[in-house]
Amino acid sequence: MWRSQADAAALTLLKSDSKTGYFGVVLAHPGTPKPYLARVGRCGKQVSLGSFATAEEAALCFARSPEGQEAAKRAAAAAPLLSEEARQQAEAAGLTLLRADNKTGYFGVYYHPGRPKPYKAQVKRGGTMVTLGSFATAEEAALCFARSPEGQAAAQKAAAPPPLTGEEAQHQAEAEGLTLLVAVNKAGYYGVHLTHPSTPKPYQARVRRGGQMVHLGTFATAEEAALCIARSPEGQAAAGRAAAAAQPRRSEEQCQGNAPAPRSRAVLKQEGAVPPMPPDAFVKEEVVVKREHEDVVDEGGRSEGRPKRRKSA
Repeated sequence: MWRSQADAAALTLLKSDSKTGYFGVVLAHPGTPKPYLARVGRCGKQVSLGSFATAEEAALCFARSPEGQEAAKRAAAAAPLLSEEARQQAEAAGLTLLRADNKTGYFGVYYHPGRPKPYKAQVKRGGTMVTLGSFATAEEAALCFARSPEGQAAAQKAAAPPPLTGEEAQHQAEAEGLTLLVAVNKAGYYGVHLTHPSTPKPYQARVRRGGQMVHLGTFATAEEAALCIARSPEGQAAAGRAAAAAQPRRSEEQCQGNAPAPRSRAVLKQEGAVPPMPPDAFVKEEVVVKREHEDVVDEGGRSEGRPKRRKSA
């Protein structure tokens, strides 16, 4: 009955994702003969238009109000975009509809079945989830997300170059004259922490700055995170300290001659005989003189120990 009256008056009963199913209608007094309330925003305040037995009757009351007619005009102007139309608008505006591995197929878009506009565009803002709107298609919701500052920031991150492999990070450090400091930890590098295992970027680069731990970023490989540390002022200072600490050890080794450790006898036996003599070498025979002690008594009866020379046979 109420729908026929709305059609006869060329009015629109605006559908919504609320408990009542209609825009401008709230279930204010459940369990009463007239639980539905029609309300409009007027001069910055909520104004009650009346209480009704059914949601359709309350929606008709709202549709007859100036605010309801204005809302109907806006809804008619903002007809839902088809998927292809949303993609075309995104391309025209230079925006990216970010793909994701979720039910909707798009980043920042969530699906709520059973509603006229089941797709919601949401962003995290100020630590809380903020709903940007509800849409008939996932592409239209993705377009709304792409227009937001958070969506544009996400698109820039996605457009960043792919993560460096471990070998690429090593080569890049050598090219920049940097040192990837090795450490005894799970990541294997100074300032690198394995904080999110089983994720695309499990390694985190952190430095102590101003008495606090500062997060520099997350990376796919430990070497890439170590390269980030090496580029930071803290990482360069740590590399300088490590080089200074290694210098005294090198000087001490140089003073000691850096003599190689003697090899075991087993190795020498296994290697065999004495190495051959050079071509210009010769054998020199020498007479070895042995001295033996004998007592010689002089005229005064004193004994002197004088050596007696003999030739060896």
